[in-house]
Amino acid sequence: MKYYLIAGEASGDLHASNLMKALYQKDANAEIRFWGGDLMQNAGGTLVKHYKKMAFMGFWEVIKNIRTLSGFITECKKDIEHYQPDAVILVDYAGFNLRIAQYVHGIGIPVHFYIAPKVWAWNEKRVEKLKKYVDNLYVIFPFEKPYFEEKHQYPVHYVGNPLQDVIENRAPIDEFEFRKKHQLSEKPIIALLPGSRTQEIKHMLPLMAKMSAYFPDYQFVIAGAPNRKLDFYQLYIANFDIKFIENQTYDLLDIAYAALVTSGTATLETALFKVPQVVCYKSSAVSYFIAKNLVKDLKYISLVNLVMDAPVVTELIQNDFNEIRLQKELLPILNDDFRQQIFEKYLTLEEKLGGEGASIKVADIITKSLK
Repeated sequence: MKYYLIAGEASGDLHASNLMKALYQKDANAEIRFWGGDLMQNAGGTLVKHYKKMAFMGFWEVIKNIRTLSGFITECKKDIEHYQPDAVILVDYAGFNLRIAQYVHGIGIPVHFYIAPKVWAWNEKRVEKLKKYVDNLYVIFPFEKPYFEEKHQYPVHYVGNPLQDVIENRAPIDEFEFRKKHQLSEKPIIALLPGSRTQEIKHMLPLMAKMSAYFPDYQFVIAGAPNRKLDFYQLYIANFDIKFIENQTYDLLDIAYAALVTSGTATLETALFKVPQVVCYKSSAVSYFIAKNLVKDLKYISLVNLVMDAPVVTELIQNDFNEIRLQKELLPILNDDFRQQIFEKYLTLEEKLGGEGASIKVADIITKSLK
């Protein structure tokens, strides 16, 4: 069979690459053409366009580059029509992929959407587009299945969370060698995950860095985002004894004792590494006001608490993210008894997520649907 995959960012490249491996495993005659990144290219198939050429973040940047993005969409449609795949598989990246879904559905090719848009948080009107143009929707959080099926009468496939596969299948690191390589002390490590975007880091890192003065018995280490160099971070940590490690977040979490984490997928990744954490979020007053009006009423912002439907990890949002509160909330996750409670809840989280095998489950459904 011929498959056409589209992933438009780093996380999609990761999960799509694992899905490609599963497709090759399930279909010995699979031919794959794709828009994606290096990981997908390493998995095999033919790369049409690298996602880095489409990496426009933020409302204003998208508006400025609207002609370029429209050109990509037109190019993608023409390439799909020329390739005539048996199935098109869209991986996350909802703004682009929903437009492709509409086109592909119109020319009679089955549409599979892996990692559903977060319509339960905002832009719920997209549900109608999903129902109309997507033949099979694959969700990765347990609360999404009742959301789609009970609230919107849209049958979906819950396949578990692909992060579990990625983390469980990693080779363990040698902690001694890792510390030696990065000149880390023997102190327990508190990982700082301030996000990847400039505005996130600007709002999160200075306050996170201040905690190193309150907790001198711990080594504070920044998990640097891909393609972000030390000189960028030094603008915010110049007065503190903080280490920096670029693009090795999982290795750092593997040996971290605790973490301060900007809200997002990183909160779930940190939990799956069994690292106690404080979840942080702050943006400009204007951005926060807009977000509050766009995002639906949610009890929590971290994926850990959303999945558990309980305050497993502390969330410090906007004005609550301040020096006094952060110091106060970091202290208990360094306490053995409190940490044990968190570990037990993390195990329950893993069970709720459904275990490993998301990629294989998706590939199995796709290949069987084509037969």
